[in-house]
Amino acid sequence: MRDPRPAWASGAKGQIPQGLDGLWARGLGVIAALRLTRNRLLRHTKCVLALEQRYNSMTDARLRQEIEDLRVAFRLGRDTYEDWYKAFAILREVAWRQIGQLPYPVQVMGGWAIASGAVAEMATGEGKTLTATMPATIAGWRGRGCHIVTVNDYLARRDAEWMEPIYRFCGLQVGYIEQGMGPADRRAAYAADITYCTNKEVCADFLRDRLLLASKGGQPSWLEALLGGKGSDGRLVQRGLYQAIVDEADSVLIDEAVTPLIISSDTGDSQQVEAFRQAADLVCSLSKGLHYQVDMEQQDVELTDEGIWRLQELTAGWGGIWRIGRCRNELAVKALLAKEIYGRDKQYIVDQDKVVIVDDFTGRLMPDRQWRDGLHQAVEAKERLEVTAPKETLARISFQRFFRLYRSLAGMTGTAREAVGEFWLIYGLPVAVIPPNRPCIRQYWPDVVLTTEQAKWAWIVREIAKLNKIGRPVLVGTRTIRSSEFLSNLLAKEGIRCQVLNAIRHKEEAQIVSAAGQLGQVTIATNMAGRGTDIKLGRGVPDLGGLHVIAAERNESGRIDRQLFGRCARQGDPGSCQAIISLEDELFVRYASRLSSFVKLRYGPTDRNIASPLTSTLVALAQSTAQRRAYRLRKAVIRMDHWLDEQLSFAAEYL
Repeated sequence: MRDPRPAWASGAKGQIPQGLDGLWARGLGVIAALRLTRNRLLRHTKCVLALEQRYNSMTDARLRQEIEDLRVAFRLGRDTYEDWYKAFAILREVAWRQIGQLPYPVQVMGGWAIASGAVAEMATGEGKTLTATMPATIAGWRGRGCHIVTVNDYLARRDAEWMEPIYRFCGLQVGYIEQGMGPADRRAAYAADITYCTNKEVCADFLRDRLLLASKGGQPSWLEALLGGKGSDGRLVQRGLYQAIVDEADSVLIDEAVTPLIISSDTGDSQQVEAFRQAADLVCSLSKGLHYQVDMEQQDVELTDEGIWRLQELTAGWGGIWRIGRCRNELAVKALLAKEIYGRDKQYIVDQDKVVIVDDFTGRLMPDRQWRDGLHQAVEAKERLEVTAPKETLARISFQRFFRLYRSLAGMTGTAREAVGEFWLIYGLPVAVIPPNRPCIRQYWPDVVLTTEQAKWAWIVREIAKLNKIGRPVLVGTRTIRSSEFLSNLLAKEGIRCQVLNAIRHKEEAQIVSAAGQLGQVTIATNMAGRGTDIKLGRGVPDLGGLHVIAAERNESGRIDRQLFGRCARQGDPGSCQAIISLEDELFVRYASRLSSFVKLRYGPTDRNIASPLTSTLVALAQSTAQRRAYRLRKAVIRMDHWLDEQLSFAAEYL
């Protein structure tokens, strides 16, 4: 079968050059993107649109016959550009007949970019779900399956059910994977031509299959398929990794790239469990600054010489693991990290007497995930909960490494241009910026910068009250659960009703977000409200100026800020956005503490807006520092991946 990507898009992935690799990668990424210019995409789109009259007069029976002829051509790898034009034109007509939506020309452009092996940047609200059906259908016709990767189970199920009539008319089966699904259902979903799934579920299934194969001597998955599921006791669920289309590609492929997905088992070490409880009590006797230092930028804790001696003194006469100096120090450091760095309702919540991690980038709960190397147990001990036994790692792989295993990879997102170099460096993916269907008329209000958090929250409450008084809907984006709940309480004191969407109150996510554009609605949300659900404006709201979005804190990546602001002014609707921040926000404390302290000292205690070129520089410096640090981490992981590939190429499993 022929690779659907053009020859120029199938370059070596992740070959990091020495020296100025960041600049080098960005240059290569820009060159690759230029090869997929807007003019080229427009030319292909015009060829597709020229066939519209031909197919809209066909009967369903005749259309199905055309589809069958194309399916044979694609499955045999004998497709030409003319076949692609016909396929896209037919799929536009099928979408109109089956779900009442005719893909816009810009959606055809986006679909062509994805089919060419690129990341299509399409503004929020431009219909990426429908756009993906065109390249996904062609991938399904090739007969080796296509995974459409979304960011949560709700979207995987919703999109699969929503787009199923299109796929069914084209002779394809569609399935979806969600948490809690059994092996038989998973196997059936992966056997479908199109499979909607999340990055976490598809990666976990891959690791479980690899472990099963390793236990059977490394039997390859293609042999399992030839045996009709009889090999490995018929327990494999996946049939291989051929093509993937990643929705919200910047979140999955960049922000979560180095997040390791681990399959583990309990070790049942009761001695270690008790040691974590003892360590939580022990560090209460240590003084910050004297016995240990906290590095907020690196999110790390380091014991001083005084602290090491103090630990030895406090544990004198203790037996077991406490007699070993290195183990004693490591346990204390884990307990101090839990105490100083990891905060309740920030990095985690406590639900039903269990510590549940909150994803930093999406704001969603991750109930099946634990921090490694004893950190999770240290947090449990800090919260005085039952400490779970440490786990033994059976298999692990980063999302960055996993998605590079697909033969063909593409993506779509609302924010990709900032990471153009990294997409090309790691995945060999160019970025194609697709214009909006209607001109964007979003208004960007000037930032408001306050010296203290207290002043910031007071300003936000006044701004919400002013807009709420005229009935204009407001969406406030916060970074943590704690901040969203705090602002909700402040608004309640002012008599302003609001809807709160965070990892604790997530069950009605789609309804809350979709209603955020109604008259007089106030919505407070963490980053989980930034993706996947459309916000429709209520009657009379456009006349008031549309939805107004407030960012209560700048994120470490400007892409995430842009995602939040993209919730307003969609599809030509009016809307506005503004950042209201303080010098005490976590971004500045972690990444620009010296400059933020200087600015705070210069202006002194004040409740007025101190926004200026200096504060704009402060925001830019803090975000660029955070992004450089994250990039260095991803670069280190990809180099480790290369080392593993070279040194352990004989291994049957990924460790």
